[in-house]
Amino acid sequence: MTVTATSVDQTDQLRPPSAPTARGRRLLRRLVPAAASALCGVLLYVSFPPRTLWWLALPAFAGFAWVLRGRGWKAALGLGYLFGLGFLLPLLVWTGVEVGPGPWLALAAIEAVFVALVGVGVAAVSRLPAWPVWAAALWIAGEAVRARVPFRGFPWGKIAFGQADGVFLPLAAVGGTPVLGFAVVLCGFGLYEAGRLIAERRRGRTLRRGAAAAALLSVAVPVAGAFAARPLVSDKAQAGTATVAVIQGNVPRAGLEFSAQRRAVLDHHARETLKLAADIKAGKAAKPDYVLWPENSSDIDPFTNPDAAAVINEAARAVGVPISVGGVVERDGRLLNEQILWDPAKGPTQTYDKRQVQPFGEYLPLRGLVGAINKDWTGMVRQDFSRGSEPGVFDFGGARVGLATCYEAAFDWAVRDTVTHGAQMISVPSNNATFDRSEMTYQQLAMSRVRAVEHSRTVTVPVTSGVSAIIMPDGRITQKTGMFVPAYLVQKVPLRTSETPATRLGILPEIALVLVAAGGLGWAIGSGLRARRAGGA
Repeated sequence: MTVTATSVDQTDQLRPPSAPTARGRRLLRRLVPAAASALCGVLLYVSFPPRTLWWLALPAFAGFAWVLRGRGWKAALGLGYLFGLGFLLPLLVWTGVEVGPGPWLALAAIEAVFVALVGVGVAAVSRLPAWPVWAAALWIAGEAVRARVPFRGFPWGKIAFGQADGVFLPLAAVGGTPVLGFAVVLCGFGLYEAGRLIAERRRGRTLRRGAAAAALLSVAVPVAGAFAARPLVSDKAQAGTATVAVIQGNVPRAGLEFSAQRRAVLDHHARETLKLAADIKAGKAAKPDYVLWPENSSDIDPFTNPDAAAVINEAARAVGVPISVGGVVERDGRLLNEQILWDPAKGPTQTYDKRQVQPFGEYLPLRGLVGAINKDWTGMVRQDFSRGSEPGVFDFGGARVGLATCYEAAFDWAVRDTVTHGAQMISVPSNNATFDRSEMTYQQLAMSRVRAVEHSRTVTVPVTSGVSAIIMPDGRITQKTGMFVPAYLVQKVPLRTSETPATRLGILPEIALVLVAAGGLGWAIGSGLRARRAGGA
């Protein structure tokens, strides 16, 4: 029998590919989505401060949608976890500056689990009509859970906190961080869906009008809503103005034992305040109505240490106005992170005790387990701080200043209730010295900018070592310091009394979005069960 060349070619084409080639293709099909998911997470991280590339969040979520659409729950769980790691590992690297990589890696690994579960939900709803709406709501539901558990939550990395320079920022005044974050994620998912439908049309497939309309609206509505919300953003004074001074004393970097270090920090802030007083007398600076010191500016308890009280008294009398001092105070056997209103004539008159204390920083959960892993970590938190119970609003002779101490700025409720209790401006006294020159201080500063717009209030950020800043109610930074330099800022700022829709609504927008997420997930699960029953029949 004679075999022609043509018949040989046809026979070769009918042969199955070799086993190594098939395995290679299967491996490539798995690796490409995994790598894309991790890289999209990194892209989301790059959209966060100190960079002003807020718009990168949109392609990050578009890519996340691409890798998740139509996946089974196991694949979606893994891909979601990789996205979470790509985002959170670089975002939270500052948590290991003082204590090493162990806590940083553990925190990122735990927080990424929440992102992985959201990934499962997004994959489940990705076949539903108008799926970007359900998927974006699921992301916000995941943020809501992260903000509450474990250990009373860790909201760092909310999508809203990466949008201080973005066009969507006015939406913070509509419904706070949940609505702002929802708009960004919805727009990103909508961009992917629009691209997918365009690609299908080019392949000759018939598009459903409903699907095309849903994709278009997913992009257009958030953008239009942001522009429509602009009238809610204003820096006009409603209750007059106040001239405020922010003090950054700086911290000594090395060479002192613990007690001397604490005294040096106090002296640095007193010295910068005395410099301000001298400049006022010389006509180089305007006299403020009050002065704001940062968190931990007096780690020596001024109620039990007369020398610390004398230093603060001297500074207050020199400048001639009240000072809000960040102190560490022990009272009735409780250790408190306390803001103290120190009057130049009367001394301490009002106090505010920090309510949202930082786990593993100000108190140590699971102390026995942590000690078994590393005894040095338990030594760094020898005594747990206690939580305060009342909102902090200081009355500076008519100007009412709400206080959210450092870590509290990340929590919606901790900032909002200062405004609902009458705050006409907000101060976020902080201590970022232990995080060196990491991105942490810029991430926290962006949170304060979002809070300014959310509640239409001036926000001051006095920090021990920088970056200290004054932020207008429209989110603009008008003055700021460098890092690890002594400095003061003085500025006349507007006092405001009106409440934004976000302030009035409080937690309701978040609850509504969680319900939307639950409805979409229930619909997807129900559809899957019905399809299985139909297949079995």
